[in-house]
Amino acid sequence: MLDGSKTNVKVGSLLRYPLAKARCPRWGSTATNAVIARPVFKVRDFVCLFEAHSLAESGNRRTNHNAMNIASVHLDALKALGYTEAEARFLYIVATHSGYFVARQFLAFANAHWGERTTTFWNKLRTKKHARTEFFPKSGIVYHLYSRRLYRQIDRENNRRQHQIEYIQRRIGILDFVLFNPQYRYLEAEPEKVSFFCDQLKIPCHFLPSKIYHGQKTSQPTLRYFADKFPMFLDAIAPSPVVTFTYLQGPEASLTEFVHHLAAYLPLFRQLSEFRVLYMARANSHFEKAKELFNSLVAIPLGSDVSADLLRYYQIRKSWDLGRYRSLSEADLMFRNQAKTRFGGQHFEHLYRGWKVGRVSGIDILQEFGGSKQPATVHFRHISSVDPAALITPTRPHLIV
Repeated sequence: MLDGSKTNVKVGSLLRYPLAKARCPRWGSTATNAVIARPVFKVRDFVCLFEAHSLAESGNRRTNHNAMNIASVHLDALKALGYTEAEARFLYIVATHSGYFVARQFLAFANAHWGERTTTFWNKLRTKKHARTEFFPKSGIVYHLYSRRLYRQIDRENNRRQHQIEYIQRRIGILDFVLFNPQYRYLEAEPEKVSFFCDQLKIPCHFLPSKIYHGQKTSQPTLRYFADKFPMFLDAIAPSPVVTFTYLQGPEASLTEFVHHLAAYLPLFRQLSEFRVLYMARANSHFEKAKELFNSLVAIPLGSDVSADLLRYYQIRKSWDLGRYRSLSEADLMFRNQAKTRFGGQHFEHLYRGWKVGRVSGIDILQEFGGSKQPATVHFRHISSVDPAALITPTRPHLIV
């Protein structure tokens, strides 16, 4: 079982900027009365966790970005490059979680209008060659933080390579999430994530999601962990560390990538006694299918021992399909009705068809659903827009049995 409760808010609804009567200035202008909701560019179709507000309207939704615990050595290193405290904090967050940003994100972070402050900030980035602008005909202007020196100052991996707009849209959505939720303790870079699971939780590294990158012919392949770089954070109020994994659905209609993502993380999930998964998407239509996939691919396989129940369900179902009604007891029928919901989904349907014709054996099912040594507590939530309470308030856990 899993917690699939919905929230009453919308997080991924498309961020639309209304057209202004007068053209809104780009960074580098001296106008001071522009509002955050009306820049000249639009980055469309990404999972956006902010609503567009004027600066006056955003006062009631102001976020305390000082709540994010950033090492002073990293801030000092960025300030040594000529940036202010606020600029250094923003650049650290961008470099750590995204590599890309749009102007509205800095404006909201710095609580600033278009004008001298933004002009000065952009001039620093441009003259120091720390960032470049990338223009997409249908999406607008995006700022790419690419300087090797800047990343080296804060011990972060360089993000020099240029990417397609779909990748950039997702990274901007990730940055929105982090900027709106600075109160969490994020496992930021790959070394910190590996250290948490392998050193603190004593989980062998081969259980972590990994990917091999092949470089030039003369270079050795590189093994990287958590290559998706989705935000991952800890619940600070829990008696023991409980990690929340996140996934941001891209603009594609298919959930195939989500299936691959769950499959890559399942070995790690099996090693945890409790964890949370936060699924975010722009379209509400994804949620029911995502919940079904999570249930069949993660929640049920992590049960204490579901293989016996699954085999019993298949045997009862086969008897029913063959019309052998007299061989079934009332208890069998009650079990069948309950199991139809528990074992719903394409994965279990595929297994049943294979088992029915002998292509899948009982041993195969035992190997796949042999159960964990102890039951796991799994929280699954999906949101389609942002409300701070929806992301902070924990939901009632359901124990997988």
